[in-house]
Amino acid sequence: MSKDVEFIGFVGTHYESEAHPAKAPVIDRDYIRALAQAQEYGGFDRFLVAFHSTSPESQHIAAYAASVTERIHLMIAHRPGFTAPTVAARQLATLDHLTNGRAGVHIITGGNDQELRQDGDFLTKDERYARTSEYLDVVKASWTSETPFDYAGQYYRFERAFSTVKPVQTPHLPVYFGGSSDAAIEVAGKHADVYALWGETHAQVRETIARVRAAAARHGREHHVRFSLSFRPILAETEDRAWARAEALLERIKAVRTAKGLGAAAPPPNEGARRLLAAAAQGDRLDKRLYTAIAAVTGAQGNSTALVGTGEQVADALLDYYDLGVTTFLIRGFEPLEDAVQYGRDLIPAFRRLLNERSSQRAVAAE
Repeated sequence: MSKDVEFIGFVGTHYESEAHPAKAPVIDRDYIRALAQAQEYGGFDRFLVAFHSTSPESQHIAAYAASVTERIHLMIAHRPGFTAPTVAARQLATLDHLTNGRAGVHIITGGNDQELRQDGDFLTKDERYARTSEYLDVVKASWTSETPFDYAGQYYRFERAFSTVKPVQTPHLPVYFGGSSDAAIEVAGKHADVYALWGETHAQVRETIARVRAAAARHGREHHVRFSLSFRPILAETEDRAWARAEALLERIKAVRTAKGLGAAAPPPNEGARRLLAAAAQGDRLDKRLYTAIAAVTGAQGNSTALVGTGEQVADALLDYYDLGVTTFLIRGFEPLEDAVQYGRDLIPAFRRLLNERSSQRAVAAE
């Protein structure tokens, strides 16, 4: 896996996106296998398996996807508060062994009160993040402590907690972390190895990175947090065709929403979506290639902003974010399987080549 820049894909349990309504079965093993293998073959470093209060369980899906791949790493979305942190630590460490050190966890505390209540959680958002901080205290101690430990917090209390199974990876599995509220940023500063943003403008990304670094500095970790950015790249052979494809996808998404009886999207409950809508309010096309129209139509549910152009052009746009401090890119398409293949063929190699060329030029200039 690349030490400098990481590309993360996405493995869903069936073919679905904003442009494609879900079809049965809910869990399509052939599709999971095809998508996971396509991304491994295409040079992705890792793939995300999502979590939702009504969806198939993420660790089980990740375990199956790992069983049909050999090298690609995992990013398993995990919601604190529904499994004891000592149990979760052992589950994830066990999976790290069974996958030969390929496991990673993405902590998603959740910003939608209604969704959380579907799983019986009625805490406020700030309370949830306080619980997440304690949860990660215990998970990390379970992964790293060589002796039994006690823990006494507001939400968790343990006596002589201990795990005989430690992760293969040292000091532990990589911890990805999402959330844009002030409470989320504070917990990220304490615990995140990689802080995950949705695809925002250059100015927004610069501001968020500064906030997270400031929070990390309060815990002596200012140099320990890396940054991930999520986009939905829309590629074609020429720039004109790419923009035409983007506009066609927008119309298709509108038609799918109409067929579902969905009107104008409701105001989002989470801060990340509000930030995307704030970007969309500035215009459909921002910075170099940022396309916000789909986020505006969908209420910015999930990472729904796109970068549009040829593989080379979008790779160049990603370099701008790399210069801001982003070293991980989570990319998934509105045509999930087809786009994954296209990214592996046209985007990831182009980015790595451009980055290597620029690095070589700078090395020569420095001599």
